[in-house]
Amino acid sequence: MNISHIEHIGIAVKSLEESIPYYEKILGLQCYNIEEVADQKVKTAFFKVGQTKIELLEPTSPESTIAKFIENRGEGIHHLAFAVDDTAATLHELNDKGVRLIDKEPRGGAEHLQIGFAHPKATGSVLTEFCCPEKAE
Repeated sequence: MNISHIEHIGIAVKSLEESIPYYEKILGLQCYNIEEVADQKVKTAFFKVGQTKIELLEPTSPESTIAKFIENRGEGIHHLAFAVDDTAATLHELNDKGVRLIDKEPRGGAEHLQIGFAHPKATGSVLTEFCCPEKAE
């Protein structure tokens, strides 16, 4: 596993429309991308802080994991994402080391990333994502 940097910090919010102004008008950051990830029932907004991104996550359905997270814990930090050179290899390595995974294989995420999550019960209660750019076919 080769972690190069923190790719992003995911923050669950009830509304992008209500949350984005804080990051733009108060913190002076610029939202550079908003996109919906339909299969994850989430809409995302991204800001850059140096090499690291902040990803705001708004649920698009009451059945989404983000909606359930907000219902149980309220808005706030949802996950920490590490950039790796190969998401599939990282997930396989974690699995071989006995780490409980949410994803045994990578799946598509926002910004054309291949993503996979380790279960928070195996990571000190921090939902941890590993991601890398999708590989060209």
